[in-house]
Amino acid sequence: MSNAKDVTDASFAADVLSADKPVIVDFWAEWCGPCRKLGPILDEISVEYSEKVNVVKLNVDDNPAIAAEYGITSIPAVYLFQDGQVKSTVIGARPKQFFEKEFADVLS
Repeated sequence: MSNAKDVTDASFAADVLSADKPVIVDFWAEWCGPCRKLGPILDEISVEYSEKVNVVKLNVDDNPAIAAEYGITSIPAVYLFQDGQVKSTVIGARPKQFFEKEFADVLS
């Protein structure tokens, strides 16, 4: 079971842009193999760093408006939002250590 909260086109502004701490957004789809491999990695980050960051998932097939707004053309795409702005992006599945290093300024 995923620890990451599912967000939608309708809830994105409240859950991500207005969040009181940084948010890692996993743009994914059910049919995407690398997305399914990445899910457990982001779940681990969600649990280990829950005090510092929120981790959410947005299904691009079910929520095309937000995916289009951020120009998501390849998935998985992992975006770090802070204060309503995109701070960092990672395209493709990566090991946990990569995300810990890439997002170190908000995780440490």
